[in-house]
Amino acid sequence: MYKKLILLLLLVKATTASAQYNWLLKNNKDGIKVYTSAIPNSKFKAIKVDADLKATPSQLVKVLLDVKACTEWVYHTKSCVLVKQVSPAELYYYSEVSIPWPVTNRDFVAHLTAKQDAETGVVTVDGPVVSGMVPEKDGIVRVTTSKGLWLITPKGKGEINVVYTLQLDPGGNIPAWLINLFATEGPTNSFNALKEQIKKPQYLGGLPFIKD
Repeated sequence: MYKKLILLLLLVKATTASAQYNWLLKNNKDGIKVYTSAIPNSKFKAIKVDADLKATPSQLVKVLLDVKACTEWVYHTKSCVLVKQVSPAELYYYSEVSIPWPVTNRDFVAHLTAKQDAETGVVTVDGPVVSGMVPEKDGIVRVTTSKGLWLITPKGKGEINVVYTLQLDPGGNIPAWLINLFATEGPTNSFNALKEQIKKPQYLGGLPFIKD
């Protein structure tokens, strides 16, 4: 009965979240589906990526928490450094994103937390931006509004389904058409690079707080 209740609550939560968006499929290539949705009172579109990966939940969580390696696979990431390690499953990191000229680079500080539902095995990795912790830098625009969420569902036999959603306002004077133009290119490139990143030997093996 308890397990059924948990699944029902997750379903209600997912349905409520989906109701906030009108997802439109923009790209479906190499098994990576990219959706965008208009957001009320915002000129920037939300992004959703849905893909199946040959990996375990702990492998992907290891990749996501290995922030120093983000430059190897996250699209247009210029730098990424650990700011504070709270626990094995929680950290803060700083990152600078390279934006094509003449637009100014963006940077942010994000708070990553990884949690797993004991009943379903579903892992969520939440990564909203936070204020403070790293002083703002001249010539770089600080992003103050961004919500990123990874939903990792085990499929068995070494496969997972990954749904990533992102809603942000890059701040400063930047044309919406430029952000929306890269809304499909960026996620597709990042996920293709993630497929290779996750195969690296340092991400094999389990994690004490994740059950594969």
